[in-house]
Amino acid sequence: MQTSAKVQRKQTIDVPPRRKGKRSTKRLFQASLSVGQAVAAMRKISRLTQPEFAAHRGISAQALRQIENGTGNPTIATLNKISAIFGLQVGFVPVDVKVAFTQA
Repeated sequence: MQTSAKVQRKQTIDVPPRRKGKRSTKRLFQASLSVGQAVAAMRKISRLTQPEFAAHRGISAQALRQIENGTGNPTIATLNKISAIFGLQVGFVPVDVKVAFTQA
């Protein structure tokens, strides 16, 4: 059993970073993406296929595909399941963040 645990740990730790992931992360946190694009970016950053990511986050692969394509209507609970791995949750944010922070 210890051998398989070491192999699994090695697979998750020794993943080389990809340049595309860094750019996707930047766009993700700049709020310049639609919900579907943001979900797809999170999945790609994770380097998982749609079925793998869906299983990992506890949703169906079909629901994930629909969300990424912009045809799904996910609940807040579903979006929170998807984003929790990144320490994010769904919430309301000001449309113009610069204005909101300078007025306070």
